[in-house]
Amino acid sequence: MEQELMRIGVSLPESLLTRFDGIIEQRGYSSRSEGIRDAIRNYIVHYEWMGDVKGERVGVITMVYSHHQRGLVDSLTNIQHEYVDIIQSALHVHLDHDNCLEIVTLRGEGQEVRKAAEKMMALKGVKHVKLTTTSLGQEL
Repeated sequence: MEQELMRIGVSLPESLLTRFDGIIEQRGYSSRSEGIRDAIRNYIVHYEWMGDVKGERVGVITMVYSHHQRGLVDSLTNIQHEYVDIIQSALHVHLDHDNCLEIVTLRGEGQEVRKAAEKMMALKGVKHVKLTTTSLGQEL
């Protein structure tokens, strides 16, 4: 089945585009467009997987962000206070002059764990977020 292609414009920092171009070359993509399509497909799969996080879960959110972004630290703190009933602990690491790593451990209903991670992901200045969860079962 042939699908109609839609043309879009995207603005990216030069450093990000340069890194992406390097990956495209290494992986043998025929064009940036194919690499972007693959990246979007992977993002959709990840998003759908995160939406399926249900039941009692333990999780870890790892996040890298710029501590120079105005208001970001306050926003992260506010989110952590909003989810104080499921957040077990947080570890803050200074990576360099510009970047910090935050590791947040959670335990609670999977959808609440996911919502906490998504709120952190949406903040301007957050460069990377990964949520890893596992169920609480007999095997633990």
